[in-house]
Amino acid sequence: MTVFVLDQQVRRTGLVEGQSSLWRPIWRRREGGMIVLVGYVSIEGQTRKIAEAVAAELEKRGDRALLFNVGEMVEYGVDHPQAAILCAPVHSGRYPDPFVAFVSREAEWLKSVPTAFVSVSLLIRSEFEEERLEAQHFADSLFAQTHWQPGMVHHAAGALRYSEYDFFKRWMMRRMAARERAPTDVSQNHEFTDWTELATFTTEFVKAAAR
Repeated sequence: MTVFVLDQQVRRTGLVEGQSSLWRPIWRRREGGMIVLVGYVSIEGQTRKIAEAVAAELEKRGDRALLFNVGEMVEYGVDHPQAAILCAPVHSGRYPDPFVAFVSREAEWLKSVPTAFVSVSLLIRSEFEEERLEAQHFADSLFAQTHWQPGMVHHAAGALRYSEYDFFKRWMMRRMAARERAPTDVSQNHEFTDWTELATFTTEFVKAAAR
């Protein structure tokens, strides 16, 4: 299985900052499969892990996955993707600025192909309905701001990566975890992503996109 990681496999298109990227041919389409851009931004690593799982599931199905960190790559072009799955985490009530900038810049292209969005947050696993609804609202706000409306949306639970936090954030996240009855053992990280649901979502999206 080969997942193409775009920060190692692309060439410059000579664009200036702020200009929309040009999707230029580099690879040929795999016979019988689709070329799917898997774009992501990750803060502490869980969203990257989710994007990698999406890419692996696509490759397992016989499609071509182009794994792309949109937070680091703003001036590169790749072969014409026939679909896109974008992944981003909610931090401090918003998605990372580089992700929002990418979606805004590429809104017209995103409208031209089948797309899906994976929103990553801890709130989506809350036992309180109002907090789960709040997690869903973050995505709605993104769509209103960027004028992008993906065909499918999946809300994935993230992780408590205590080892990645500084002292203050570890203390704050532990208090929040206690309120949510989540793990408070700061000596290890705790993952809440449902990988089976994520794989099912990816499969259903590709089936719909290929119709």
